[in-house]
Amino acid sequence: MLETGIVAPDFTLLDQDGIPHSLSDYRGQKIVLYFYPKDNTSGCTKQACNFMELMPHFRENNAVVLGVSKDSVASHKKFQEKYGLNFTLLADVDKEVIQLYDVWKEKNMYGKITMGVVRTTYLIDEEGKIIKAMGKVNAGENPGDMLKLVEEH
Repeated sequence: MLETGIVAPDFTLLDQDGIPHSLSDYRGQKIVLYFYPKDNTSGCTKQACNFMELMPHFRENNAVVLGVSKDSVASHKKFQEKYGLNFTLLADVDKEVIQLYDVWKEKNMYGKITMGVVRTTYLIDEEGKIIKAMGKVNAGENPGDMLKLVEEH
């Protein structure tokens, strides 16, 4: 996980519609950048739907939400359409940004060690600086926790 206080590394990834987004495109807004393991899994769906429900409050606080996983653009599109998600999902199929943000880690699942995305959320301020980094977050509670942080900053 990256440290707070540093400028968040810039990147460009395609969204669920195949449109490129750079982190620097969002300067002047707060950014909730969250990394999640996989589209359409129970925890990831709960997290995404909770972000969706809170989206008007994020917007009121000049904040955008960007979800990143190693799923494809097509997978993100299906996920977005299935649940009516109203924010941007970014496809990092090569895991370049996932590795850049240090969220590709060993995971222990039922005694089996595998590599995967550790659910992690960053809050980035209007100048692009990381003001909060949260690792191993609770999927259901994370959106509400992030909204509280956005409102405080």
